[in-house]
Amino acid sequence: MNKKEIAGLLFGAILLTGVLSWAFTAPYLGNTGLARTPGIILGGTLTEAPSDFSPLHDSVQGPMIMKPAGFPPFVNYLSWVGTPEGVISATRPDGGYWARRLRERGGDGWLRIGDATYAMEANEVFGDERIAMMRQWAGGRSIDQPLYPGSEPLRDWEVFFWKPR
Repeated sequence: MNKKEIAGLLFGAILLTGVLSWAFTAPYLGNTGLARTPGIILGGTLTEAPSDFSPLHDSVQGPMIMKPAGFPPFVNYLSWVGTPEGVISATRPDGGYWARRLRERGGDGWLRIGDATYAMEANEVFGDERIAMMRQWAGGRSIDQPLYPGSEPLRDWEVFFWKPR
């Protein structure tokens, strides 16, 4: 084996290690508390959706993990609020991939909350209903203020409502 072949094998091994490391560790939480870099593994146990998602919000701390249907596979952390009918999630109006993908390809996907994974369908919410859901999602914060420095005021964020499918 010559030096060029050895270098090619070494480069391939390093690349494979990097891709596998990313796949098993992403998404990661950034300094905003929400991940902006997707991963590909959802995990959890496929579970029938509860009749009321409200109690989950009190019992499961932290973000949920979302995976839209289709290819390429990816998962993202989202902040959420459980309601009797489903789950509210929101995102900055910055053209992010997951919101665009749900709009363009339909809202089918899965939500992992704690160790349970639910088959869900997301629909974007508009108008007065969006503002009401954003107030619920904001949990007492003013929707006229940004969630963190540099973000848009919460009233401008995009809202999605997830229902069991």
